[in-house]
Amino acid sequence: MTNINLLQSALNASSLRQQAISNNLSNAETPGYKAKQVVFEDILKQHISTQSNFVGKRTDSRHIEIGRPSYIPNAVTVEDTQTVMQNNGNNVDVDAEMTNMGKNALWYYTLTQQLTSEFQHLSIAIKGRS
Repeated sequence: MTNINLLQSALNASSLRQQAISNNLSNAETPGYKAKQVVFEDILKQHISTQSNFVGKRTDSRHIEIGRPSYIPNAVTVEDTQTVMQNNGNNVDVDAEMTNMGKNALWYYTLTQQLTSEFQHLSIAIKGRS
């Protein structure tokens, strides 16, 4: 897994999180609506912790890859069914959602800056100058 692939996966998670937050805010007054959250960081931590530093050399395409898994973790949307914030069964906390939106915007900006840096490094490597 390359840094660019990982950053792409993180950007996809951030985009999915923005959609979930927007849906939650849009349905803040909808009776019975349950807030949704995007889980990515925990999945990524688990994925990284199970990776081995040992990588086998494949001499034939039919050999099984040893070491680094070939998949990239994806974000998952989960529904919070355990809490209730309002008498109508809705559990959207508008203040928490607005805070999450700000955090997500900052995270997205940081990821795009890092991705830009990765592409600049590739450009330098290809061109041989900055």
